[in-house]
Amino acid sequence: MTGYERMFRGKKITVLGLGLLGRGVGDVEFLAKCGAEVVVTDQKSEKELAESVAQLSHFKNITFHLGGHAREDFEHCDTVLKAAGVRLDSPEVAAARAAHIPVVMSTALFAKHAMEAGAKIIGVTGTRGKSTIAHLIFHVLQKSAPRQSSGRERQVFLGGNIRGISTLAMLPDIQKDDIVVLELDSWQLQGFGELQISPRIAIMTNLMQDHQNYYPDMETYFADKANIFRYHHQGDTLICGPGVAQRVSDAKPLAAPMTPVALPDDWRLKIIGQHNRDNAALAAAALTAAGLSASEVRDGMESFEGVEGRLQFVREVRGVKIYNDNNATTPEATVAALRALNVGLTKSHIVLITGGSDKGLDTSELVHAIRAYAKKVVFLGGTGTDTIKNNFPDAPIVDSLAKALEAAMAISSPGDTILFSPAFASFGMFKNEYDRNDQFITLVTSL
Repeated sequence: MTGYERMFRGKKITVLGLGLLGRGVGDVEFLAKCGAEVVVTDQKSEKELAESVAQLSHFKNITFHLGGHAREDFEHCDTVLKAAGVRLDSPEVAAARAAHIPVVMSTALFAKHAMEAGAKIIGVTGTRGKSTIAHLIFHVLQKSAPRQSSGRERQVFLGGNIRGISTLAMLPDIQKDDIVVLELDSWQLQGFGELQISPRIAIMTNLMQDHQNYYPDMETYFADKANIFRYHHQGDTLICGPGVAQRVSDAKPLAAPMTPVALPDDWRLKIIGQHNRDNAALAAAALTAAGLSASEVRDGMESFEGVEGRLQFVREVRGVKIYNDNNATTPEATVAALRALNVGLTKSHIVLITGGSDKGLDTSELVHAIRAYAKKVVFLGGTGTDTIKNNFPDAPIVDSLAKALEAAMAISSPGDTILFSPAFASFGMFKNEYDRNDQFITLVTSL
């Protein structure tokens, strides 16, 4: 019996937070299959979580306590598995700790057992770029996976902050010498801090203002991010973007932070923008540390098509190109997209769809970039939009993506580009950012 099987079989596990993104469902299903007695508790009601509950309803060893939390669920169990979005200072976590119940997080728990099994973890964090870098590293590793001496091909896995994927549920497939690429947000890295572990190869892309509606200051935000290198061992690798290298160095990591050189000019990437070449340079450094040759890295990178929702070209309609940059949830991300699509051009051709829920971030650079790079702008209503709309008094403000796309198409001409890059969170108008993404893709596809 493996370590994780001993940890779960026959144990009472309270799962704090189920959610609708699929990761929580996968975690609970995995625990149930391992033979644990699982209690799932969430603030959302059974009606709100109906889709998730339906996928788990056939398990006899799962009990649902929805629409709120009961203190006893955190005092009379063997382990609490906390979802990433639940605050560490929540009353439920406090109740578990007062009862000396361990509180763990699924991605960190996976990483601990995967490393114990002999797998190498490559972790990627940062405010921006981590999704593209994680997917890029995974893509290149898949193309170059060698056959081991045992005759088994080395397996490569992608997990962490990946839509619909339970990282924990990948544990049974992990073997010695496999490589796991984890995209890690600050909340998931709280779990790494709790277990005092860090990935063997760690990348911190940058540190920009984000989640200021959650973190009291940037130091607290950085402290969670820093768990990606805080528990390094001798021989581990730490790679940093230039903007965060000094801050990381000041934290005195065991592994000296390395800032990679730029990619050679003759490397032809399919993903556009200088920020993506910078992302690729970070990925290349990690791949080199993982043992790949320069030719393997280049071949893999030049065939990478990009990630859905990140400056993704969707289609051209009546001479108008349409890009989906749904995952741009900060002003800096939208600024980067506007700049990327204007490279080499002297006249703006972008009709920007932007707006959403405020995250308490500085928007001054966004306002400047819209004026400099956007031909027209269409706003989605929201508290974030309210902070900048007065700078663009002629721009329409609409209450749905369908109306936004209709308005953008109406004011576009052949040769123009429609860029959907929200710059803000999705709260209010959408279930979550994935719902926003899917709605946009569906609308564009149906034009």
